[in-house]
Amino acid sequence: MTSLPPQPISPLDGRYRAAVEGLGDFLSEAGLNRARVHVEVEWLGYLTSHSLLGATPLADAELRALREWAAGFGQPEIDRLAEIEATTQHDVKAVEYLVREQLSRQGLDRIAELTHVCCTSEDINNLSYALTVKQAVEEVWLPKLEAVIVELARQAEQYRELPMMSRTHGQPATPTTLGKELAVFVYRLSRQVAQIGETEYLGKFSGATGTFAAHLAADPGADWAAISREFVEGLGLDWNPLTTQIESHDWQAELYSRIAHVNRILHNLATDVWSYISIGYFRQIPVAGATGSSTMPHKVNPIRFENAEANLELSNAILDSLAQTLVTSRWQRDLTDSSAQRNIGVGLGHSVLALDNIKRGLGQIDAAPEVLAADLDANWEVLGEAIQTVIRAEVTAGRSTISDPYAALKELTRGRRIGQAELVEFVEGLEIGDGAKQRLLALTPSTYVGIATELLEHLKG
Repeated sequence: MTSLPPQPISPLDGRYRAAVEGLGDFLSEAGLNRARVHVEVEWLGYLTSHSLLGATPLADAELRALREWAAGFGQPEIDRLAEIEATTQHDVKAVEYLVREQLSRQGLDRIAELTHVCCTSEDINNLSYALTVKQAVEEVWLPKLEAVIVELARQAEQYRELPMMSRTHGQPATPTTLGKELAVFVYRLSRQVAQIGETEYLGKFSGATGTFAAHLAADPGADWAAISREFVEGLGLDWNPLTTQIESHDWQAELYSRIAHVNRILHNLATDVWSYISIGYFRQIPVAGATGSSTMPHKVNPIRFENAEANLELSNAILDSLAQTLVTSRWQRDLTDSSAQRNIGVGLGHSVLALDNIKRGLGQIDAAPEVLAADLDANWEVLGEAIQTVIRAEVTAGRSTISDPYAALKELTRGRRIGQAELVEFVEGLEIGDGAKQRLLALTPSTYVGIATELLEHLKG
């Protein structure tokens, strides 16, 4: 058997690359290295502009050129880093040497020794991960989630008055509207978006064990804690003042747990919509040229929602593992987090892929009002709840002496299919006030939806 040319092992980098491509800008090895270069350059800029450790400020043009080089990080830098790391066998040291080379090209050898000064590798790494994860979540994952919420909200409004049989425990239950049921997911997901928007992306910049020891030895008169805070916050991150060698990763565990929770809500959505499709509440819109089955030409399979289920489960397997692993580091440092964090993009990638499938799936379905109406008309027994509740109110008000109305309705409806005629006959024979009787006689399964339509107003807050 001949060997194939190099192929991606992960489907995220192969079959599904187009759906998750935006994440590669941030959560790839190249994205991480670009962030590392950015942090190293910004630290040089901070040291020189504040005249720390004997430095003098760079000319505006010199600093601007250095920052432009960092911002333009691309294939030449990726290739050169690979060459350097082949010798150093250390990724962050390779970044340091790359920056030093650029300083030399710009005629800035005078500040070369400030490169990576007072830094442990984790000072650069934790800030770089915080920056790349923040960008990946805010610029890729959240917009995908918000697009799903917008589409759900649109359909919730479209179907806000369309009556639908509820099913509790899989059995016919008090009717609702299709719009209200979709609005439930809009509300649930919107709450999570608000919570994720409050995420603290923490960073530390305090040396080998978080004590600023080398910093103080080099310049005892500087307020290194204040310097660290200003630098970290200047990068758009939140400062963590108390750490070991590593930033403790609690914010990451919190974020990944929240994203995993969103995934579980989305999984619930996918299984519900799949089930509605299976009973005909939604009809699928055929895609021109698509094949549903290799042998059964009539089929249109709900593959978007099935694909989403699988990818949400894969995403959570990784995100849950990260949330558990990253919060523990032996004593002041071990490297279990190093390999683990390289899989952040995989965890988010499967979630992004699921969101892409859900969005596409929602765009390929239409409600089937005639199916929903037929199901409601076949289940008049669901009005039993309304009848026994009205009877109880009538008894309490002294307008009826019926004892145990629940038992009476249970005898009539439990485990039986009854139609409009049987229910009308039962209601007409009730000893209740005329007003209550007329309200009950006017009810149908399709009108017994309470304030389902009005509840959508809670999405507009």
